[in-house]
Amino acid sequence: MTQAPVKTPCIGICSTTSVGDPICRGCKRFAFEVIDWNAYTEAEKRAVLMRIEALVQPIVEDRFVIRSAQLLAAALKRHAVPCNPDMSPASWLHSLLKKRHRQIQDLAGYGVEIRDAWRHLSLPELAEDMDVQLLRLCEAHRVRYFPELLS
Repeated sequence: MTQAPVKTPCIGICSTTSVGDPICRGCKRFAFEVIDWNAYTEAEKRAVLMRIEALVQPIVEDRFVIRSAQLLAAALKRHAVPCNPDMSPASWLHSLLKKRHRQIQDLAGYGVEIRDAWRHLSLPELAEDMDVQLLRLCEAHRVRYFPELLS
C-alpha cells in the first residue's frame, strides 16, 4: 500500500514570494523550500513537515489544550484555512490562529482552551507571541543548518 502524496503546509500567507522573507510567516518553511517544494521527493517533503512539527507543537501545546481535534478540523474548514492531515492538531491550531485569530471570540467551540498561564493575553497577543517564538526558532535552525544561505 502506497502512502498518499505529502500535502504542502502552505496556509496562503506566503511572505517568501510576496515580500522576500527567508522564512515564510505563514507555514514556516524556508524560502528555498517554498520555491523547490514541487521538486522535492515525498521523503524530503515529510522531513520538512517533521521539522515544522517539532518547532510548532511544543509552543502551541504550552499555551493551549486541544480537547477535540474534530471540532478544530471543522473550524478550519468553516474558516477556509487549509488543514494538512499529515500534521498534528497543534499545527492546525497554529494555522487557524495565524490566519483568523481576529475573527475568533471563544475557543471552546473550536475544541480548544487556553492554559491558565496564558489567559492574561488576548487571542491576537497569543498568536503574535507564538509567531515571534516560532520565527526565532526557525531562524536559529536556518543559521545552524544552512549557513551558506545567510546574506
